[in-house]
Amino acid sequence: MPGRTDEETNADVRMEEDGAPTSHQPDNEEEFEDAQQFPEEEDEEDDSEQRVRILPGSTDSAASFEFRNENHTLGNALRYIIMKNPDVEFCAYSIPHPSEPLMNLRIQTYDGTAVAALSKGLKDLQDMCDHMFEEFSRTRDAFLNEMRD
Repeated sequence: MPGRTDEETNADVRMEEDGAPTSHQPDNEEEFEDAQQFPEEEDEEDDSEQRVRILPGSTDSAASFEFRNENHTLGNALRYIIMKNPDVEFCAYSIPHPSEPLMNLRIQTYDGTAVAALSKGLKDLQDMCDHMFEEFSRTRDAFLNEMRD
């Protein structure tokens, strides 16, 4: 405070000494690191956890799916691949809130079921990623062999 010059008033006082409650802080560095873990990191360790579920109100031809621990990376790629399917009328994804590790995907079909469209989309996306990896590896190996010569 501006008017105080007394040395004793400016001295640091431990909270236990003045009767104020202590905060619940970790006692050592290991406990501190454990406290800093994010909930989604703990969820990723458990592979048996269900990561996709169908949201209520879905029908066979129109369904909303909730993906846990996913974001725009999977959402945008999966939406693109699913929209390539001629049986799909509509597909969109959303991230309900940036602080929650959830991604929602909505699929509406002309023919077939939304679950079948999602399954086909996931398989097609996996096949595309495998193809891209193989092409990248082949091209990289050719480049490295050319550099050695």
